[in-house]
Amino acid sequence: MDFVQKEKYDINDLLEITRILRSENGCPWDREQDHRSIRMDLLEETYEVMEAIDCDDAAMLREELGDLLFQSVFHCQIEAERGRFDFNDVCDEIAKKMIYRHPHVFGDVSVNNSDEVLVNWEKLKQASKHQSDAAATLESVPNILPALMRGQKIAKRSADAGLAFSDTDSALSWVRENVENLNLAILDKNSDKIDDTFGKLLMSCCILSRFIKKDSEKALTFAINKFIIRFRDIERQINESGRKLEDLSADELDKLWQSVIGC
Repeated sequence: MDFVQKEKYDINDLLEITRILRSENGCPWDREQDHRSIRMDLLEETYEVMEAIDCDDAAMLREELGDLLFQSVFHCQIEAERGRFDFNDVCDEIAKKMIYRHPHVFGDVSVNNSDEVLVNWEKLKQASKHQSDAAATLESVPNILPALMRGQKIAKRSADAGLAFSDTDSALSWVRENVENLNLAILDKNSDKIDDTFGKLLMSCCILSRFIKKDSEKALTFAINKFIIRFRDIERQINESGRKLEDLSADELDKLWQSVIGC
């Protein structure tokens, strides 16, 4: 299939490339895909964009944003073939939404700071989504979000509605209370109670994150990466001693772990 080679391509070229890939003479794999078959690809590309941001790598970010944009274009092409909407319809809708939710820029609303912007944003969002009460705003947080991210969003929206701890100490006290309750549930060997109290502990951490101004998902990711680094350090020490990980007793591993944590 003929396609004009260019030194630099734009969004119209990407749209045409995607249309060709999905056409009768295009790529067999691309033609077979639907929304559900590439659903996880969208999530993967989103996380890769986030990784590029965390790495502050401009070249990587440019590439990953392109991959993410292609996912959006691909989904739009599927819908264009069905006659329901196309990429331009998506651009039209998001443009109208941005204008509507920024009346302090495109209208006559006055704001003094970014906090007031966010308050107006939430009010306009609730109105556009016909959310008549506070519970509806909580229910609108997507179930598919990572649980910590979802928990933090739920905590913020409930706080905005007036249901919130007063300060960091009160939020931290609830974390401690849930730790104690979890310990009691474990001692009782009550599986259902363990599930319940462990979930409450995690949710209390999401609530605490709002007071200490830390992102729950990012904090856990950092802790996981640090755990991996420490694990590798332990394994290196064991290998250098001529032994294998499985050769060590639980006490020996615990001592090694404590020595690495103390570094």
